[in-house]
Amino acid sequence: MTAEKPLFVRLPAAEADKLDRASHELRVAKKDLVTALVARAEFDGMRRVVVDVGHDELTVGRADFRPHPSPEVLTLAQAAELLQLDPAAVADLAAAGELPGRKIGDEWRFSRAAVLVWLGA
Repeated sequence: MTAEKPLFVRLPAAEADKLDRASHELRVAKKDLVTALVARAEFDGMRRVVVDVGHDELTVGRADFRPHPSPEVLTLAQAAELLQLDPAAVADLAAAGELPGRKIGDEWRFSRAAVLVWLGA
């Protein structure tokens, strides 16, 4: 038998009612329902876990999305992705002096802010 640990939680009344209804409709003890939901949850990725009980849904946990901050200095490939252009076209624009950028050795670097100002002009 797996070791068990007691758990006491206070839930908002509406969610407690949903848990009661899910337990009744699924014919599963609340303890087993919560155990299964927690076991399925991925807390590193913070995904949402939903149990379909017919017309309503019972939600346990939360989801969180934080986009990775954009770099201030872009490579040729990143500038091309930002502008939705072929990298060769971006290199040609930069080499012609039309797009603000700096060539450092054999590689181009672009200021994200300057590229966006250029695009908006």
